[in-house]
Amino acid sequence: MGSTFNLTYLVVVLISIIVSLVIHEYMHAFTGHLLGDDTAHEQGRLSLNPLKHIDPFMTVLLPIITLFVFHVPILAAKPVPFNPARVKYGEFGAAMIAAAGPFSNLVLAFVGAFFADRVFASGSFLSQSLAVFATLNVALFVFNLIPIPPLDGSRVLYAFAPEPVQNFMRAIEPYGMFIIFGLVLTAGAGGILVNLNQFVLNLLP
Repeated sequence: MGSTFNLTYLVVVLISIIVSLVIHEYMHAFTGHLLGDDTAHEQGRLSLNPLKHIDPFMTVLLPIITLFVFHVPILAAKPVPFNPARVKYGEFGAAMIAAAGPFSNLVLAFVGAFFADRVFASGSFLSQSLAVFATLNVALFVFNLIPIPPLDGSRVLYAFAPEPVQNFMRAIEPYGMFIIFGLVLTAGAGGILVNLNQFVLNLLP
């Protein structure tokens, strides 16, 4: 019975990850398209096909590891490309493309939490599955807004940061994911992320 429940939970998590990340990445590509940049479309990323967006380590292995370590999945997909020279409104357009992904996850979290709490019976399989879906989307929203390259939050910050900060962000970008993992795993940032996730979850319906 316990192993069946664990397997079911894992399947729900994996399906939630795929749906959430596909929509996240699609919204990056779609927003870029709206702002005049068809780079993502030309590379096949303006698509709801999961295979176009999944990275084996960042999308599948990392969330499983962090789910068991922190009880919150931390994950990302293959970054959607864009050409700053094509995007309307310069850095502000780039910030809009970056913000579209995590804010789509916030919307999905609200929808999932609403249906889990207000539509389906409390404790039912659908209610519990949608609660998992909402929790995962909050985790995506919070994690991707960390203002360290190459996460989405860094691109939003970059649009408003003074030039010295922009130069610093460009310099650390090749090492960004190592910095993020180091902070999460060794400097207590994992606990901060958990607290931020809980704060956002408390705001949901």
